[in-house]
Amino acid sequence: MIVRSEALAALSSEAFDVVVVGGGITGAGVALDAASRGYSVALVEKADFASGTSSRSSKLVHGGLRYLQNFDLGLVREALLERQLMVQLAPHLVHPLPLVLAAFDGARPDRLTGVGLNLYDVMSVDRLRGRGRSRLRGRGAGEGGSDPTEWSPERHRVISGEEVVELVPALAGRDPSSGYLFYDCQTDDARLVLTVLGEAERFGAVCANGLEVVELVVQDGRASGVRVRDGDDEFVVRAANVVNATGVWADRIRPDELHDEAEVPRIRPSRGTHVTLRHDDLPLKAGAIVPAGGGRSIFALPWLGRTLLGTTDNDYDGGLDHVPPSEEDVSYLLDAANEYFGSQLNSAQLTGAYAGVRPLISTGDPKKSVDISRKAELYETSSGMVTITGGKLTTWRRMAKLAVDRLVDREARDAPCRTHEIPLGAPVAVGDLPRVEGVPDEAYAALAGRYGHAAHDVLAVARERGELAQPIVSDLPDLLAEVVFAARREQASSVGDVLLRRTRLGLLAGPELGADGPIAARVLGALAHELEWSERERADALEGWRIEAGAEGVATTA
Repeated sequence: MIVRSEALAALSSEAFDVVVVGGGITGAGVALDAASRGYSVALVEKADFASGTSSRSSKLVHGGLRYLQNFDLGLVREALLERQLMVQLAPHLVHPLPLVLAAFDGARPDRLTGVGLNLYDVMSVDRLRGRGRSRLRGRGAGEGGSDPTEWSPERHRVISGEEVVELVPALAGRDPSSGYLFYDCQTDDARLVLTVLGEAERFGAVCANGLEVVELVVQDGRASGVRVRDGDDEFVVRAANVVNATGVWADRIRPDELHDEAEVPRIRPSRGTHVTLRHDDLPLKAGAIVPAGGGRSIFALPWLGRTLLGTTDNDYDGGLDHVPPSEEDVSYLLDAANEYFGSQLNSAQLTGAYAGVRPLISTGDPKKSVDISRKAELYETSSGMVTITGGKLTTWRRMAKLAVDRLVDREARDAPCRTHEIPLGAPVAVGDLPRVEGVPDEAYAALAGRYGHAAHDVLAVARERGELAQPIVSDLPDLLAEVVFAARREQASSVGDVLLRRTRLGLLAGPELGADGPIAARVLGALAHELEWSERERADALEGWRIEAGAEGVATTA
């Protein structure tokens, strides 16, 4: 991404066709879609890119098997097709994940569940197979030499108890008798956002974080831009069209206008909490569907060397800028896992915990579950501002298309959507990465998965100083070079930007990241060196991390 100071200069001096408000996955998708159709695009984000819901998901790119229970077939079908497309467009970031539904005590897997999985299989048949393949072929093979663009999900099947234990070692003590095996996909959600933003910039979009929209600028009754605040300064980003892609914050931009409009859906925030544990405490090779009581279930997933448990789904009416996980939700997840796996997990074993608020759309019927409304909602208010909200991580591209199609239709442009054929970054084979002295062997695969071909650039940074080739945390592969790369190339400007979003160490190694500890000091030192901070700026940055970690519920030490 371009340097933030250069982005600010362009945003304050140029006029754009579209300004997108919100730097999560939906806003990033709108910026890419619009820019690739020939619009000049600006994107502004109040905090950091992906700092809201888009970095706090279950990390799944999936159809949503449980939505079949509500007969929401259209949403599931749409998501399954997007899942397939994402594997083709970003094979280094979106990869297949086997999932297991186990049965015990000699029982066979539930037949009704099998019917649902049959339907899941049928709806995931890829009508897109071959579309864009000529563009993608040759972009790099995954480990083992296979072409990642060729992946398509196998049909689900029944597996033996022995196979269940092989895939889910944590179930060995329960002696499962059989199970279902099926496939979905997994990603690093924040890295996906940054990758989409990078592609948007490649098509000419100008993006900047740390810019809070304080006013919708209206001229002759029509939206003509937004006024933004950058620290103590304010300026106007001029644009012919305004797209509000702020998710759960959507009704905060000119709320008087929204409330005066008829048929404007109401956002019903729902908090989803997740926790992470060391692999050895709950060993998994595949994901597991874990019953959680009341007809609900949670996921237990292998993710970035840890085990991830989530999610909860509870109405939420607290502050939106920082959403800590509640003790009640954490207990709920650990209790469900302990009941299912026969384990004795407790909060002292957590390596991280996080929560996010989903922008669910209220149906107005208090008897309906919040799970019902995961569809995207698009609406236009009297000023012409277009708002896109709701939806889910998997369907971000469809949501973006919906918003940009509205702009194209009202201007009668001939500008079809192209995002189904635009690669998101470029994969790289681990063996093709140059070896750098000091970089641990396990870091190369992690870099390839996080950055794709841009891992070459991270390794070039690691070569600059010996310390940059070293891991930030001893048992995880993230390098100190990634801190410098994040500041230099991804507009990271705080310890939280690095630990919570550019890397995911805030979610994977929380107890080790105390503000007064050596790890935070090393991250701070690398940032300060790159950004040329004064001693006062260093102290402010450290205090900022202490405040952010506390507000986010990062499991930091005193």
